[in-house]
Amino acid sequence: MSDSALSGDLPALARFFVGDGTVQETLTRVANLTLDAVPAAELVGITMIVEGRQRTAVFTDEEAVEIDRAQYESGEGPCLSAFKESRVTQIESTAEPGEWAHFRNTAAAHGVRSTISFPLLVDRRGVGALNLYARIERAFTADDRTTGERFAAQAAIVLANSLAYWDAHELSVGLAEAMKNRAMIEQAKGILMGAEGVSPDAAFDMLVHASQRENLKLREVARRLVENAQARGHKSSSGSGDAKVDGVDRGAAELSE
Repeated sequence: MSDSALSGDLPALARFFVGDGTVQETLTRVANLTLDAVPAAELVGITMIVEGRQRTAVFTDEEAVEIDRAQYESGEGPCLSAFKESRVTQIESTAEPGEWAHFRNTAAAHGVRSTISFPLLVDRRGVGALNLYARIERAFTADDRTTGERFAAQAAIVLANSLAYWDAHELSVGLAEAMKNRAMIEQAKGILMGAEGVSPDAAFDMLVHASQRENLKLREVARRLVENAQARGHKSSSGSGDAKVDGVDRGAAELSE
C-alpha cells in the first residue's frame, strides 16, 4: 500500500466521531477501512471479549466467523495469541504444519491460505485483535505488516474511545433515569404526607410496603400513586374518603387501583 493511501485512511479513521454510531457500527467502520488499508486482505474480523467470552464482534465476510470459531473452541489460535500476548501473529501458509493446527485446518477448509493478526492495544492493555485473511499463500508482505501495525494502533484508539463514549452515554442515561425515578418517588411521598400527615420517612415506608406487597418496583408504585392522584384531580386536598390513604394497608390498596 502506498504512503498516500495510508495517509488517507488513517486520518479518516482518526476523524471518525464515535458518537455518530454504536460500538457495532464503529467496529464495522474499522473493518471496512482495514480492507482499504491492506489490499492483500480479503476477509477482516475483530476479536473482542463479549459477555465474558472471545468473539468475532464484527466481520466483513461471514466466513471469518466460521474460521475464528475454530480457535475459540480450542482456546488457541493466532487471533487469541495476538490478543492475549500483545504480539503480531502470522501464518504464511495454512497448508503447512505449524502452530495452531486446528485453526490452520479450518482456515484452509474455507479457502484461507494466509493470515495475520494485530493486537489492539491501549495503554499496553489488549482490547482486541484485528485479523486479516487472504486466499493466497504468503499474501502479507513486510510492508503490509508495517501498515497493519500502524493501522491497528489507530484503530485501537478509536475502539477504546468508542467503548468509553458508549459506557459514558449509558451511564448518563442511567443517571437521568435515576433522577427521574427519584423525582417521582418524592412526589408520591408528598401525596402521602399531605393525605396522612405523616413524616417523609413514614411516607417512604408506606411506598416500600406497597412495593413489596404488589411485587412491583418502587418507582412503579410511586408512578401509579401519582397518576391516580392526577386522575382524581388531586381530590386528596378535600379530605374525601376515596382520596385519602388510611395507613399502610389502605395505601397499598390505593396504589393497586
